[in-house]
Amino acid sequence: MNSNKEQFIKLIRHPLKFNIFLFTKLPVAFFSGVRIKTIDETKAIVTIPYKWFSQNPFKSTYFACLAMAAEFSTGLLAMMNTHKSNPPVSMLVTGLEATYFKKATSITYFTCQEGLAIQQTIAAAITTGEGKMIKVKSTGKNDSGELVAEFYLTWSFKVKK
Repeated sequence: MNSNKEQFIKLIRHPLKFNIFLFTKLPVAFFSGVRIKTIDETKAIVTIPYKWFSQNPFKSTYFACLAMAAEFSTGLLAMMNTHKSNPPVSMLVTGLEATYFKKATSITYFTCQEGLAIQQTIAAAITTGEGKMIKVKSTGKNDSGELVAEFYLTWSFKVKK
């Protein structure tokens, strides 16, 4: 793992720095309770609780909060691979697909295991100078391990001019 990735992981594992980042850059995620459980070069696990701020009228986690946590699990891996990259690389979600299987009535764990594929896509964008896209999966499970939802996010990476 390169030093930029290690620096990024160290930064987001620091509770105060991570909470400041969430509060200033993603306040909805902060107040909804999105948190990082695990991150390494290959995968990221993010949690979203079922609580007052993330609920819907049907006594489950609001679908947009689930989508936010799913996107964050994939976005962390993208951010890790673009952190202080030379040349700088921009990243943008260009597509989202979701399938819901079960009501989210407890904490939901979103796992993305496509860190290496994201890394390769970013490397290709840097090497070719052309924008590259990748569709990645984030799977949400409840605390009993039951499948709640699956999200597919399409990310676009492009070298900044």
